[in-house]
Amino acid sequence: MKAKIVEKLKQVEADNDVRILWAIESGSRSWGFDSPDSDYDVRFIYVNKPAWYMTIEEGPDVIEMPVDEILDISGWYLRKTLRLFKKSNPVLIEWLVSPFVYMQYGEFRNQILEIASECFSPKACSYHYLRMAENNYNRYVLPREPVNTKKYFYVLRPLLNILWLNQKRSIPPMCFTETLNILELPESVYEATQELLTQKVQTSEMGKGPKIPVLEDFIQEQLQAAQRYCELAPVGNIKMEVLNDLFRQTVNASWD
Repeated sequence: MKAKIVEKLKQVEADNDVRILWAIESGSRSWGFDSPDSDYDVRFIYVNKPAWYMTIEEGPDVIEMPVDEILDISGWYLRKTLRLFKKSNPVLIEWLVSPFVYMQYGEFRNQILEIASECFSPKACSYHYLRMAENNYNRYVLPREPVNTKKYFYVLRPLLNILWLNQKRSIPPMCFTETLNILELPESVYEATQELLTQKVQTSEMGKGPKIPVLEDFIQEQLQAAQRYCELAPVGNIKMEVLNDLFRQTVNASWD
């Protein structure tokens, strides 16, 4: 499958006259709780040729390929990427640390990740993850009995990312299982989550079941703790001149 994905990405480059700087897996496969029938969510960052940027008109800022049952492929262009990076966009930061890499060109990823590790905003990231956890919990878990069991992951993953930001003071791993194994969690929470993971990777659909009290208690406790952390979390400061330098350097280096 990787060879097929790389072939599709090279087709994107040829059809759009762009250079892909970084292409990764972004969905459940990179989170570590994919099912046997999970599709592939491929995301990439690309750069246009220098002349493309030298117009008074704004061109398209994304490339999207037709989605099918197996592949979902899309990407952001460099300027859009760096504008979102300035705001510590958590989705973009996750792309930078994805464990599944399909393509890499030049040093862009290493350079931007070095900036991120020093200057990203834990506050922006934690608020993003808190909203994600609250929305998923309030919509898919709290009001339902029985509950769609896999929805617990969409609450636990952002909450553990906030816990990582609080405890480790660094960018969380994209892989949920890595975060789960490194953080210090109550043994009962860890065991309940591991049991769910085992079910998830073995079945296409986990189905519904009763709520899991140990996870319910943990989630409600962590939602409150996350709110407190968000209010006190560091803001971070990514300087525009640093990103402008990276932008110019990347455009020029990609087409030498």
